[in-house]
Amino acid sequence: MPTALEAPSQKLVEELALKLEKEVPEVSPPEWSQLAKTASFKQRPPSDPKWWYKRAASILRVTYVKGPIGISKLRSRYGGRKDLPMRKAHYARSGSSAIRKILHQLGAAGLIASEKKGRTITPKGRSMLDSVAKQMLRGGSS
Repeated sequence: MPTALEAPSQKLVEELALKLEKEVPEVSPPEWSQLAKTASFKQRPPSDPKWWYKRAASILRVTYVKGPIGISKLRSRYGGRKDLPMRKAHYARSGSSAIRKILHQLGAAGLIASEKKGRTITPKGRSMLDSVAKQMLRGGSS
C-alpha cells in the first residue's frame, strides 16, 4: 500500500490542501491572513488566496515525515534569504503566528497531537495523508 513518503511532495501537498479545504472545517484562514506577510524577509503577503490551506497541508506532511516537531523547527523550515541593504544577505526564520494558528487548527481537527517533544501526527492524520497519497498514485482524482 502506498504511503505519503512515496508520493511526490509538491503534488501531495496540493491534493491535501484541496481535501483540507473541502472536508475539514476547523482549518480555515483568519481574516488577517490575506494581509499578513509570512516572514520578516518577505516584502508582500502571499499572492495565492489559498495559501493557508497549502501551508497547513505542508505542515501536516512535515509532521508526518519529521515528527515530533516544534514551532521553532517549522520556523526554520519555512525561513529564507533576508536581503539587507548595506550588508550581506543572511538566513532568517519565518514568522511563527501563522504556523502556531495552523497547528492549533490541525489539533482541533484531530490530525495533530501535542506531546512533550513537539507535535506528532495522529492516526487520523496519518490515514488522511496515506489515503490522499494512495488516490494520487493510483491516478484517481477526488
